Amino acid sequence: MPVRPLALRPGRAVSVCHVVRTAQRPLSTASNDKLAVDPAIRQRAQWITMKTHNTIPIPSHYNDLNGSLSEAWRLLTRGAADRKSPIHTPAVATVGLDGRPRVRTVVLRHTDPPSRTLRFHTDVRAAKIAEIAANPDVQVLAYDAVGKVQLRLLGRAVAHQRDDIADAAWSRSQHQSQQCYRQSASPGTGTAEPSAALVPSDNDGRANFVAVVVHVDELEWLYLAHSGHRRARFIWSGNTMTATWLAP
Repeated sequence: MPVRPLALRPGRAVSVCHVVRTAQRPLSTASNDKLAVDPAIRQRAQWITMKTHNTIPIPSHYNDLNGSLSEAWRLLTRGAADRKSPIHTPAVATVGLDGRPRVRTVVLRHTDPPSRTLRFHTDVRAAKIAEIAANPDVQVLAYDAVGKVQLRLLGRAVAHQRDDIADAAWSRSQHQSQQCYRQSASPGTGTAEPSAALVPSDNDGRANFVAVVVHVDELEWLYLAHSGHRRARFIWSGNTMTATWLAP
């Protein structure tokens, strides 16, 4: 079914109900409208419509442990490749040097299911690097509000700065992203003016760039559904995996 355009004046807000009604109507070939519904908005509208009429289909992985695990890795893989995916920006928690928890949002840059690894990038001067050096145990949290899926992953993080992994990640980074690592002040440093830390240094930023690879040892899956939530845990010890259902 083709996407129906929306006729909007600049600055006009769009209600969810309006999007739903628009998404349900067929596209008029004679329409002179200029603005089309974003695919992500349309997906959300269709989900709301199904929820309203209680017609949300039960996914094939609903009662399937292996299917749930496959779907989790599919979402993580898509999250690294698709900037519009909610899994693209998970939260990563570390243990602070003072023993207190620290959490922040990162950008998921790569997922490799066979090796059970995730990768994100950061500045070597960031506090999380010292925290990982002291205690590499981390937790990654991602949530897809439309798909109603929460993923919690436990693993050990390794910071790569001067090796082939970091070189390859740097070479694939966009120029705009590379510029973030040129700022003269360390992340989190206090400044008198908000723009003071943005003064670029003379280097190209490569010396401050770190690729952090998380080796996943445990993955917890949570799927929310009106027909009953599903929660499962997958734990790896070497090449052996233990999978079990959990009470939601």
